[in-house]
Amino acid sequence: MTFFDVPTRVREQFVNITAQVRQAVQALGLRDGAVTVFVPHTTCGLTVNENADPAVISDMLQQLDAMVPWRQPFYEHAEGNSAAHVKASLMGCSLHLIVTCGRIDLGVWQGLYLCEFDGPRTRRVWVQ
Repeated sequence: MTFFDVPTRVREQFVNITAQVRQAVQALGLRDGAVTVFVPHTTCGLTVNENADPAVISDMLQQLDAMVPWRQPFYEHAEGNSAAHVKASLMGCSLHLIVTCGRIDLGVWQGLYLCEFDGPRTRRVWVQ
């Protein structure tokens, strides 16, 4: 297993981690098979989505905020970051990716994103 850290700048953002995951796969020496990418955090997640138009990420953040607003009168979690926990659960904490000839297989427009919902923080990403 290998890992890398991702610093985030604001409360909610998507960070493209495609290049770091590709480097991690190369460091592992994996030629063909599958790799798991995992975040050991409860207020961030991972997703695969379009990496050509930044408006896609903006739209996703806006829609997630509309579905799960930061402030709700019925949240009971004492830390005050329930929305971050819900959004992280919606996104999921891991990705399972196919590796062929030492490279992760992605569609033409796909990229890998760390989804920060409770930043700014430094997040750790595990690759195995």
